[in-house]
Amino acid sequence: MATQVRSVNGLPELRGTTGPITTVRVLYSDLHGVARGKDVPVQEFDRVAESGLGFCAAVMGTDLAHTPVVGGEEGYPDLVAKPDLSTLVSLPWEPGVACCLADLHPVHGGPPPADARGSVRDAVAVFEELGFAPVVAPELEFFLCDLDPDAPGGIRRRVDRLSMVYTVGPQVDPGGIVRKLTEDLASIGLGAFAVNHEFMNSQYEINQHHADALTAADNAFRLKAAVKDVAALNGLVATFMGKPFNDQGGSGTHVHVSLEQDGVNVFDAPGAADEVSDTLRHFVAGVLAHAPALMALLNPTINSYRRLVPDSLAPTHANWGHDNRSTFVRIPAERGRATRVEVRVGDGAANPYLAVSALLQAGAHGVRERLEPPAPLSGDAYHAEEAVIGAPLPRTLEASLDALEQDTVLRAALGEPIVATFLAMKRFEVERHRSHVSDWELAEYVHHV
Repeated sequence: MATQVRSVNGLPELRGTTGPITTVRVLYSDLHGVARGKDVPVQEFDRVAESGLGFCAAVMGTDLAHTPVVGGEEGYPDLVAKPDLSTLVSLPWEPGVACCLADLHPVHGGPPPADARGSVRDAVAVFEELGFAPVVAPELEFFLCDLDPDAPGGIRRRVDRLSMVYTVGPQVDPGGIVRKLTEDLASIGLGAFAVNHEFMNSQYEINQHHADALTAADNAFRLKAAVKDVAALNGLVATFMGKPFNDQGGSGTHVHVSLEQDGVNVFDAPGAADEVSDTLRHFVAGVLAHAPALMALLNPTINSYRRLVPDSLAPTHANWGHDNRSTFVRIPAERGRATRVEVRVGDGAANPYLAVSALLQAGAHGVRERLEPPAPLSGDAYHAEEAVIGAPLPRTLEASLDALEQDTVLRAALGEPIVATFLAMKRFEVERHRSHVSDWELAEYVHHV
């Protein structure tokens, strides 16, 4: 770790590799996955580490147009964010700044907050009761763009040449911005181990090591915050939006999961059919059983559903297959300790905490009830016969929200503070979109009708 921690009255004294720490940034995730928090002068951090920081809890139910959709009915109470000192690191890209994550708590017996990070802990506890420890590795893609007030959305692609996938170096990363960030993330222990230009123009992926579920979700959340901050420091914009450009495919959040028992990967089964265990099949069955509801959390924006089309390497139906990138759940070819499932439907905008906790809770239902999946799908899932392709996934955010609302198992597992707040906030977003006149509509209709 880049931050040195020494005990002073039981609390940390901090020093970064680039000099003394002057500010500690305390962050937590809202339900969108946006990093919220406060910067604390280091002289004040002893007190904050003890007492936490107060925030209006309505931030967890505020939409991206800055409307507090949930919270007023309770009088806008507070929540308390208490620093988790085990997550403390200095930030190489901001000399003098250290950062830690926070756990959310109610104030004086108030209503429990919609705690995305806490939902991962809850899901891990479910698997611990079943005798397993989940191991997770998210994969996140993003676009890095220049500011351009004349372009749609005020951005244009920084590297705009076709067929640069899997290339590295100055041609695809001018100034080495993404490379340097990857080095920095690795240096402070956040699991980054490789980076490359992805399939779309000016699209990148920073790979992170697998880890226990909470650490993996923490690392993914912090990666997203770091990418956006470093882009801003360089006068650029980074976006994890699912499909920001009409002429390009989108960005995903793929989640790899395995289960361990006493340090052994229980998804691996040498000698069994396809060398995967019944436990893996039960996990897959649980994920597929809850696929419509999972869509709301894995594809949480109106825009997300522009990406989910045939021949896009994003799934359109609830199915699974072996080393098949056109399915909802892919079983990569590696075996032994690397035996795992990969859920490929997630959008770049997905909150890593909610994506991980929801997938684990769905998989736990399958493992607990010993659910059986359909036969794995071979070949092109976009054009397979209807009898084997699986149920179609919801095609809109509204349909996914309906599925989540009706999924009593997943709702109970995630808890009403999260699900009710998420549903209310996102339904408000849907209604705002429904009444908004878009540029497409003006271009399509205004001169003709």
